[in-house]
Amino acid sequence: MESPYLLPAWIGLGAVFGALSRYYLTLICARALGGYFPFGTFVVNLSGASLMGFLATYLPSVNPNLPLNHLIFVGFLGSYTTFSTYALETTNLLKQKTYGQALFYGVGGLVAGFLGVELGIALARQLSG
Repeated sequence: MESPYLLPAWIGLGAVFGALSRYYLTLICARALGGYFPFGTFVVNLSGASLMGFLATYLPSVNPNLPLNHLIFVGFLGSYTTFSTYALETTNLLKQKTYGQALFYGVGGLVAGFLGVELGIALARQLSG
């Protein structure tokens, strides 16, 4: 059983490695494939989603009470890419046959995220003159 006092440490440790992995993989992709398309983010999102799906399915079959779940899922994959969590949660809504919620979350998250970025840009331009 995980100690609730150690939980933030496990999450933080995983986050450090997830963030560094994301950073270096993005650099490697940019150097290898060029910077005209965000290949690094694309590779990170796809690999993170695949890893999330694999681990979320495989680890409970091996040990349902794995003490490092928070390190892996919240820490590492959470800082590596939030897209992996987004993809898993959309898949879970589909598995629960809550299709309206899955559509809202899956498509709505993309549209709202894009609109949020545009709104942030517009507000920053207004404030900076």
